[in-house]
Amino acid sequence: MIGPLLKTLLMLMPQNAISRLVGRAGRSKVSKRFIRPYVSFFKINTDEIEQPVSAYPHLTAFFTRKLKEEARPVCPLPDTLISPVDGKVAQTGRIHKGTLIQAKNINYTVEQLLGCSNKEAERFEDGTFLTIYLSPRDYHRIHMPIDGKVTHLTYIPGRLFPVNSIGVYHVPGLFTKNERLITYSHTPAGQMALVKVGAFIVGSVKVGYGEHTTNVKNGRMYSMDLPEAPHYRKGEEIGLFEFGSTVILLFEKDRVTLESHIQEGAAVKYGERIGTVSNTKIPV
Repeated sequence: MIGPLLKTLLMLMPQNAISRLVGRAGRSKVSKRFIRPYVSFFKINTDEIEQPVSAYPHLTAFFTRKLKEEARPVCPLPDTLISPVDGKVAQTGRIHKGTLIQAKNINYTVEQLLGCSNKEAERFEDGTFLTIYLSPRDYHRIHMPIDGKVTHLTYIPGRLFPVNSIGVYHVPGLFTKNERLITYSHTPAGQMALVKVGAFIVGSVKVGYGEHTTNVKNGRMYSMDLPEAPHYRKGEEIGLFEFGSTVILLFEKDRVTLESHIQEGAAVKYGERIGTVSNTKIPV
């Protein structure tokens, strides 16, 4: 009974409008007074952040805080895959028959997630996927898990359901319903899709290689090649969330092997080694 009722309430809620309103409030000067209570409530380690808490002009600036350079050492070993974010592994596994796992007995397809054709989705068949959830207490910037050239971008407008356990277990196809900003990169591990999923209260998702952002009123889907193909090194910042959300990584078949501890529920930190790239070298 609770499940259907909760789903109905989530469906009726004007999620995008509320999220834009909260985004504006988070950038107001008044929001600065909520930073210290936020730090206390979520038990955030302020020793690792770039600036003193008092230096942030508003709450959104603190949400998108940078870390001290030494706080997250990037694994320097060659042919390694690093975590692009701080967060918790929600799901991981093999992409079988075009299907990924959202939660137990709840699946969705690559085609739905990427908003692409079945032929394009087949590129990731039998490949590897990894879903990482960022909570409100986590560091919210996103980094490249491997060297690569950004070749394509897709923006898919949509809903903004919560991506915590409430949304994951009560909204089938959650990640295919919410807004997404998808970065495709040419890497030593072949084609990689880095899917940034918007969520309730997320003011927006932004990337560093252009004026692209989510949660735009009356936004329309678009997909475009990036002829300049900007190159990003492993660990280099590529985007951010203005609050917590979810990142999904997709790799082609036999290109990466994840570490044995990268399982559902595992905590990860940006920069740590999460996998190994196959010996097949692809110039980038």
